[in-house]
Amino acid sequence: MELHIPIPLAIFSISIILLTRFSSSSSYSCLSWSSLSNLHPLVVDSALEHLNYTAVSEFRLLNRRRILQCHDPNPYLQINVSGDTALGDEEYLTVNVTGVLAPADSDWVAMISPSNADVSDCPLNKALYAETGDLSDLPLLCHYPVKAQYLSKDPDYLSCKKKECKEYKDGQCVVTTCGGTLTFHVVNIRTDIEFVLFAGGFATPCVLKKSNSLTFANPNQPLYGHLSSIDSTGTSMRITWVSGDKEPQEVQFGDGKSQTSEVSTFSQDDMCSNVLPSPAKDFGWHDPGYIHSTVMTGLQPSTSYPYKYGSDSAGWSEQVQFRTPPAGGSNELKFLAFGDMGKAPLDDSVEHYIQLGSISVAKAVLDYVDSGNVDAIFHIGDISYATGFLVEWDFFLNLISPFASRVSYMTAIGNHERDYGGSGSVYSTPDSGGECGVAYETYFPMPTPAKDKPWYSVEQASVHFTVISTEHDWSENSEQYQWMKGDMASVDRSKTPWLVFTGHRPMYTSGSGGGADQGFLDSVKPLLLDNKVDLVLFGHVHNYERTCSVYQNECKAMPKKDQSGVDTYDHSNYSAPVQVVIGMAGFSLDDFLDEPSDWSLIRISKFGYFRGHATPEELQLEYVNAGTRKVEDIFRITR
Repeated sequence: MELHIPIPLAIFSISIILLTRFSSSSSYSCLSWSSLSNLHPLVVDSALEHLNYTAVSEFRLLNRRRILQCHDPNPYLQINVSGDTALGDEEYLTVNVTGVLAPADSDWVAMISPSNADVSDCPLNKALYAETGDLSDLPLLCHYPVKAQYLSKDPDYLSCKKKECKEYKDGQCVVTTCGGTLTFHVVNIRTDIEFVLFAGGFATPCVLKKSNSLTFANPNQPLYGHLSSIDSTGTSMRITWVSGDKEPQEVQFGDGKSQTSEVSTFSQDDMCSNVLPSPAKDFGWHDPGYIHSTVMTGLQPSTSYPYKYGSDSAGWSEQVQFRTPPAGGSNELKFLAFGDMGKAPLDDSVEHYIQLGSISVAKAVLDYVDSGNVDAIFHIGDISYATGFLVEWDFFLNLISPFASRVSYMTAIGNHERDYGGSGSVYSTPDSGGECGVAYETYFPMPTPAKDKPWYSVEQASVHFTVISTEHDWSENSEQYQWMKGDMASVDRSKTPWLVFTGHRPMYTSGSGGGADQGFLDSVKPLLLDNKVDLVLFGHVHNYERTCSVYQNECKAMPKKDQSGVDTYDHSNYSAPVQVVIGMAGFSLDDFLDEPSDWSLIRISKFGYFRGHATPEELQLEYVNAGTRKVEDIFRITR
């Protein structure tokens, strides 16, 4: 990757960026003109790409030169993929590497898409990974690989148990080679893919061999359908899906009804960037295809319907059965909620930003949706953690589609969807990797007032949900603040007696992850008290924590045990909201402080989800451990 800016400006700007990102380590140093003059001519031109390495010197850059092809004369080396060259929508591919003369623990295989992507060495990309907060050991290629595995994942590779004789002399084998086998989970990402064998590990990669290009049998296949509510009536439901086809498609539902889709997409030009190109703008870009969305109307609340989406030319999805949510003002709602899910590979690969708990939580959520006891799901920020590596949206949508296609899947925006310096977000961190909310709002159209105004409310049964953005201006003179104030003041508590306030960054946390800006607390806390908000749900911190009825860091009331020993908050004598952090759905868990505050009642650092059952008389709320499926916290709010 070349930076087309004047050298003095580039050195100054990049040094500032790296000092900001790595200020906690004194080992990083700036590059001086004198150090440049001491470098070998073969590496001086790419010195800017090595600013994120300690003490730039000829020694440290010796093995970090740009290498397109390894100097390997091995004539026996092969990499092949089993199965058809036309791929299905989801497959596990076996990649075989044979003809290896000297197996090394630095040999690895990457899945590349598209197949003409630049797989040369770009060590500066380490800083671009770090932009999003991911400090994992990842491949430093000029184009981000979809996923990668070391050949040593095959336990027989380094020990050369898969031997082949390649040459004989006088009846004796004189050349023996080794091999390895890896399995890759692949979903339909529309663009062709290729598997590339590298030497040199992730930090100093060079290409040894490439497989043949593989294409998807139907890159236009409609996939990854997910539902959302557009209002509080329960009589309409939005369905959104992804296809490689830009022509309008349709959803067929119920007894012969259909609606035509509206089609949208986004491009690299829509992504945000700074002096250093963001991942979304540069090496993390992947064509998103076309996002189709339409609204199924004429439905009845709390009723099941069949549907499928697509077209005769592009293909059709499987038929799915979905259930509408209960109408606002009706009696009973059963909902799930969580934050910070993301995704993880279903193979042994490394990927950018792996959320290890996401698979177990998604499986637990699916099992509970299968039980028929879920009307709606609320995912409150940090949705996919794609953070500028756009292909990862497809893998996330593939993960959630089995349940998000069957009940209303409502979302709130988080820092990893929206934040980027100079883009208008409250926080100037580059946590979205340059996506700036564009991908999120395209994939998850919510009933918001306008583009980049991701706040809304929806009523289901006896609950009014106010969903806000902690990443947009919430100060008292802001549009969002005025909307929050008006929305909560307008709630008819005789119709929807419960008021639940949701967003991403928490007001109260004992976790090590940190919460919202103090200004947010000062502006918004009084609104919660003035409008007698019952329950506040936040994510961002990756654990589960429940408070007393808290305001200004003080317990205004404590729950009492009912006859079953369940903590019960009596809101017939309202004092303050109960606040719960539910960011435990996938991302690596956060620890708690050794001495939590008095307002912190329950603290659990395990993967799971939050479950609610609302009637006009009470809210029953539970934390469910995803691994054991056991309820590890239960409480009630009564009126």
